Amino acid sequence: MCSKISYLGPSGTFTEYATKIIFPNDVLIPYETIPDCMDAVKNDETEYCVVPIENAIEGSVNLTIDYLFHHEFPIIADIVIPIKQHLMVHPNNIAVSKQVSAIYSHPQAIAQSHHFIRKQYPNAEIHYTNSTASAAKFVKDNADLNIAAVANEFAANTYELQIVNANIHDFQNNHTKFVVLSKQLDKIEPIQNEHYIGDKTTFKVTLPSDYSGALHQVLSAFAWRKLNLSKIESRPQKTGLGHYFFIIDVDMKADEVLIPGVKAELEALGCGVAIIGSYPCFKVE
Repeated sequence: MCSKISYLGPSGTFTEYATKIIFPNDVLIPYETIPDCMDAVKNDETEYCVVPIENAIEGSVNLTIDYLFHHEFPIIADIVIPIKQHLMVHPNNIAVSKQVSAIYSHPQAIAQSHHFIRKQYPNAEIHYTNSTASAAKFVKDNADLNIAAVANEFAANTYELQIVNANIHDFQNNHTKFVVLSKQLDKIEPIQNEHYIGDKTTFKVTLPSDYSGALHQVLSAFAWRKLNLSKIESRPQKTGLGHYFFIIDVDMKADEVLIPGVKAELEALGCGVAIIGSYPCFKVE
């Protein structure tokens, strides 16, 4: 039986590409924003959603992390894919593509291609969109305007645009991580494919109060158990200055001893602790 998957659309986004790798035979439904994707799961419109959470160049996608904190959807998988940005125009405008009046794309795609755009198109107006694919769609729908989009090859093919400058991203080692979220763990079937690289457990931690050495004590609970942390990040709780929560990734699957031991020790320190996922990880080279 096919599941319904919400993803950041429209068709042609990096998110859709990542989603198809994890869910090659399911029903993919595009949504305009990251919160819309998550709300689709919350409202039982879809069983899963796939949203970006971190980029190697621009850092974390704070909107995703903050939503996870306040709604606590379990993470059931993550996937890392390479990001390659291209400048594309409507086929009618290839001859005048060096004089485009405006460039459309998602803010992160613009930032990832900043040096190229500033050098090659210093006078072009920059317009931000909800996704790289929505930028490509806008260019497709406005053939009378001499404009361009920054998007991927998948979007160029989807919207029949012509790539006039390939690989315009400023850094070649550019990857984005996406997370797969679902509301109920008991509905999840194991996900495995050839891109599987290991497992991870993610903690959400809030400190009992802002006192000297509090974070050190938290990290010590992992350190003396020799658990490798691949990420630790703080975000404001939005309850006042100085109030933060922490997202901590541990490079191992939840077991019956070490992970529960960490949780119990942190709770004994007065921390708020939740395990928001223990899940397989995937990577596309």
